[in-house]
Order: sequence, then structure tokens, then C-alpha cells
Amino acid sequence: MGKKNSKLKQDTIDRLTTATYFTEKEIRQWHKGFLKDCPNGLLTEQGFIKIYKQFFPQGDPSKFASLVFRVFDENNDGSIEFEEFIRALSITSRGNLDEKLHWAFRLYDVDNDGFITRDEMYNIVDAIYQMVGQQPQTEDDNTPQKRVDKIFDQMDKNHDDRLTLEEFREGSKADPRIVQALSLGGD
Repeated sequence: MGKKNSKLKQDTIDRLTTATYFTEKEIRQWHKGFLKDCPNGLLTEQGFIKIYKQFFPQGDPSKFASLVFRVFDENNDGSIEFEEFIRALSITSRGNLDEKLHWAFRLYDVDNDGFITRDEMYNIVDAIYQMVGQQPQTEDDNTPQKRVDKIFDQMDKNHDDRLTLEEFREGSKADPRIVQALSLGGD
């Protein structure tokens, strides 16, 4: 079943304790859970979507989960190995603000060209709206397009209709509401 992936080698653990914010004990616990859910040591996109559906039963998280999957799958081989999983989890759960913002930037920059366009931002924001289902919104962000326009009005300092990592970071740090708007929490 799990063959080569069933036991975590000490050098892998050492590498992960250095590269992540997890202890050896935590890495071993996460690995055990990962193998329970993915006995072959690989998490597929469909499996990833299934996990998101458990957390967001009131909406459709498929599109958002696929976009997040792309960032977790660092080597773009179509599946998430444990090391990719734990590195991404480390940043999203325990990383500092700059690390989290860089990770979020990678999520929004779908074509990996170093910029977030309005279309890319819309793609993500629309996926979030689909995932959370109908939620009460304020008038100025009750549609994905209005929310994208609001974010770009605040972040796109040179008005070129694309955000650099620096604009994204600065805009997010200058206005905590933007970070909330970009996150699943909304408001």
C-alpha cells in the first residue's frame, strides 16, 4: 500500500524541522494523519476538493480548492506529497505576515507571471464567493467584481491594472481590512 511513503526518514524529518515551523513530533503526527487520508502518500486534486467540501458544505469550494491545490503542488506533478503539504501548512498556519502574504500572492497570481491582474483577482474572489455560499455583504462588496474593484482601488498605486508583490504587500499591511477581504473570513 504505502510502500516507500509509510515511514518518514530521519533526514526528511530533519529537513522539514529546519524548513517549517513544526517540531519533529508534530511532523510525525501530521505524517500519520496524511497517510491515513492518503495511503499511497499522494493527495490528488480530487481528494483535496473532497476535503474542502467537508469544511464548506453550504457552498461549492471546488474552484477555490483547485486554485489552492496549485500552490501546494510545488513541483506541478498533479499531486501533493507530504513534504509539499507540510511546507504549505507551515506557512499558512504559522508563517509571519510577509510569508503569508507571499503565499497569498502566489495563490492570486494564477499564471505565475509575477503580477496579479484584475481577472486573476476576480477568479479567486469569485471562487471564494462560490465556496462560502450566500453571505450577507455590504453594498460596496456584495459582488466579486465590486470587491475586486475596491481592492484594486486601494492597492494598485500606479494604476496599471496589475499588482506587483510589493503593491500587494504594502496594500495589505496598510489596510488590515484588505487582508480580511482577501481571506475567507470576509467582512
